[in-house]
Amino acid sequence: MRAETSIRETVAPPTPLRAFWDSFSQNRGAVGGLLVLIGIVVLAIFAEFIAPYSSIEQFRAFSKLPPAWVEGGNWAFPLGTDALGRDILSRLIFGARISLFIGIAVMVVSVIAGVSLGLVAAFLGGFVDSLIMRVMDLILSIPSLVLAILVVSILGPSLPNTIVAVSVVYLPNYVRLVRASALGEFSKDYVIAAKVAGVGPLRLMFVTVLPNCLAPLIVQAALGVSNAILEAAALGFLGLGAQPPTPEWGSMLADSREFIRSNPWIVTLPGLAILISVVSINLFGDGLRDALDPKLRRS
Repeated sequence: MRAETSIRETVAPPTPLRAFWDSFSQNRGAVGGLLVLIGIVVLAIFAEFIAPYSSIEQFRAFSKLPPAWVEGGNWAFPLGTDALGRDILSRLIFGARISLFIGIAVMVVSVIAGVSLGLVAAFLGGFVDSLIMRVMDLILSIPSLVLAILVVSILGPSLPNTIVAVSVVYLPNYVRLVRASALGEFSKDYVIAAKVAGVGPLRLMFVTVLPNCLAPLIVQAALGVSNAILEAAALGFLGLGAQPPTPEWGSMLADSREFIRSNPWIVTLPGLAILISVVSINLFGDGLRDALDPKLRRS
């Protein structure tokens, strides 16, 4: 009996979490992206304790100081200062909080609205389905940046309005994804059995069907954060996003674009911050896709 028990324990299937991590960890790029993303999140959360200075504190005597390893730099300002004498490292650290907040807020708003509209379209069908999908097609027919500029122009440039504008831009992606997944689930036996048992529409949509549509939704949500960061940075660069002196990476690029030749580090560093953040999130999202989709799991 003891031998049989040990054999059963040896061949016991791994838990779902363990199976997910085994599949995810095989993608070294995804693991690297996750580690970088964790570092960025830590910087964003503990910005007050990690940043050497306030994001708006000005040191006029050290205006446009180069990075410390360049001739003329000062280790008191490791990444140098901008035109107003503000420490670039501190502004980048506080900017991580702003950019991640925008990305996560857009993702949450888009997911909630997209899941609701997608499930309603799939469940009701007919005229309601056609109406919702035609509106989504209309939004998709307009270039994303143009639509975001239009929304911000109507609402006015500010951080909350940037979140609203970018959420509108990426809403169709979630609606179409949830609708397609839900249509495949509504024809299955367990849904028919739930209907026969008298399960109400809301419970049927959000408790019975939605959990089986989460895998592609999670991947889309992860990738949507990086897209939202890019879109918000573009609006900030155009002066339609977060307003000065908020240390948002896109607005930092806009404020320093005139120094691209004379003081290139002022422009380069915010651009690198955007690049590193977006690439790490995309690598993490690719790993999630591979780990959550059985067809893509590595043997």
